[in-house]
Amino acid sequence: MTALADHEFRRILLIKPSSPGDIIHALPVLHGLRARYPGAHIAWLVATPFVDLVAVDPALSEVIPFDRKRFGRLGRSWPVSVDFAKFVRELARREFDLVVDLQGLFRSGFLSLASGATARIGFGDARECAWLFYSHRLRIRGRDVHAADKNAMLAGLLGLDLRRMDFSIAMSEDDRRVAGELISEAGAAGSAFAVLVPATRWETKCWAAERFGETGLRLLRETGMRSILVGGRDDFAAGEAAARASGGAAMNACGRTTLRQLAAIIERAAIVITGDSTPMHVAAALKRPLVAIFGPTNPVRTGPYGQLRDVLRLPLDCSPCYLKLLRQCPRGHACMVEMSVDRVVEAALARLNASDAPVVRA
Repeated sequence: MTALADHEFRRILLIKPSSPGDIIHALPVLHGLRARYPGAHIAWLVATPFVDLVAVDPALSEVIPFDRKRFGRLGRSWPVSVDFAKFVRELARREFDLVVDLQGLFRSGFLSLASGATARIGFGDARECAWLFYSHRLRIRGRDVHAADKNAMLAGLLGLDLRRMDFSIAMSEDDRRVAGELISEAGAAGSAFAVLVPATRWETKCWAAERFGETGLRLLRETGMRSILVGGRDDFAAGEAAARASGGAAMNACGRTTLRQLAAIIERAAIVITGDSTPMHVAAALKRPLVAIFGPTNPVRTGPYGQLRDVLRLPLDCSPCYLKLLRQCPRGHACMVEMSVDRVVEAALARLNASDAPVVRA
């Protein structure tokens, strides 16, 4: 381990293809690598839909898009298999001498080996036997360890000290310009506003969209703040339902931003109210005040890093259950159904009153 930490690597590959929240939790490793190896060529292999999130980070020398959806047909489509072989050859031609695999699945482990790098570090308990592909492994003891902390522990094999982790998300001036235009459209230019996130990837993690709308209406009445609903294109319908329920207090911006533009909106928010979602991790990375509504997942493992005080959850003996589909829940989705608008608004007002985070005016 000492020899590994002392080695001056020149060409480094970071593998963390997805998801956006997990990519955010890998940012401290990227920034730590750049600080430790200032002259190195550092590349990030990332799934094509999430390239935008890291594309302008000054710590990166190169972004390698990985078409996970297309390559998922490997072995079933001859053209896809040929293209994957070409991708692997191109990866090997880059002559990396270090690979850091933070994904820990068979495919990422295979790509780390296929890169030709002599030093390949990953988790000793990686799934799908990915650990077989690594030259150096770290087994994390205990299940209740936050993803960002696991990444930091792995980076410790290289001698990186990530006790003060840098989650900064790089944004362009154009990102901030688009964000400013949407904030103005929402009627919040020059004033404090809330960001509401009415959808999540798992249906069991969703608080009802209409309740987000009611929360926006209550915030307008009690604080004068307008709200902006954010999310991806698949979240547009939830955003519309929330906007209708808000009576005009919240504007639906779901599907109208890139990931970085969404971050640029959150960067200026007085508070973010969300479930266990990508925007929650963005808000935590940007140190914005939060109300993070949790039910089936464990906030210790996947909550807003450094802001567990902002988690709102009901004390149910069945939570966390990690069930993804509502039909799997024998308790009628109590963790979300019984979470009232009053409770969320109360938590939001308390967080706003306690916050010392500066509000960036649009």
